[in-house]
Amino acid sequence: MIKPWSLARSWAYASYHGAVEPLRHAWRHRRLILMLARRDIAGRTSGTVLGAGWLLLAPGLQIFGFWFLLDVVMKIRYNGGLTFLDYFLIGMLNWFFISEVLSRSLSVYHEFASIYQRTPFPLAILPLVPLSMAGLIYALVTGLVSGLVAGWAAVPLALLNIAVLALWLIPLCYLLSVIGVFVKDLGQIFPFFISLVMYLTPILYTPDKLPDTLQWLLVINPVADLMALIHATIQDLPWTAANVWRPLLCWLLLIGPAWALFRRAEGHIREML
Repeated sequence: MIKPWSLARSWAYASYHGAVEPLRHAWRHRRLILMLARRDIAGRTSGTVLGAGWLLLAPGLQIFGFWFLLDVVMKIRYNGGLTFLDYFLIGMLNWFFISEVLSRSLSVYHEFASIYQRTPFPLAILPLVPLSMAGLIYALVTGLVSGLVAGWAAVPLALLNIAVLALWLIPLCYLLSVIGVFVKDLGQIFPFFISLVMYLTPILYTPDKLPDTLQWLLVINPVADLMALIHATIQDLPWTAANVWRPLLCWLLLIGPAWALFRRAEGHIREML
């Protein structure tokens, strides 16, 4: 019979390594990660007229489409002094960062299979490549937009938000990257799931617009808490202590198991691909 204290010690040990090891690998192989990120950008935009500019223009076009639908066609208005466009831009840019990182993490081992299948390679850094690439792009864009929307004093806070989001996403990057190798059906379901999370997160609307019977969805959705904190830091909107401890608890519960799962699957990833 497994004793509770032994289980707790194992969980604490895995959580410690799950929090430290990805950062250690990121620092040790930082040049390799940046090289892979540049290679990924070149591969995605080579042969196009705008080149890497599409990495900024593509989310911009999506934001324009949402804005046109919600502000021009449906004429959604928010109560208070905050305009729809200001609220929408800050939330949507941070959501695009989260969405891109998670979606790319699911297929990252498939995308880079040609690099690591035949040569020794630190597999632990690959889930960090989408995170690094998206982090650099959205730090630039979100910082600029936050400065225009809330004043240039908000730029450091916008950069801090991206850094905190990146740290919070690390266990999900490892978890999805491993599951994506062994459960290929997830790649078909995930676009629907990530869209559902967006619609259940106060990005296209403020939290008070959600019906009272559905307010519980904000409690079980950690991304809703993260968005509340982002809007609070940039636009001085209200927040609660629960907005902090709920995503923190989620991170603490995932960081150890995600790293342990990766370490257990590491030796089989090459075989599966």
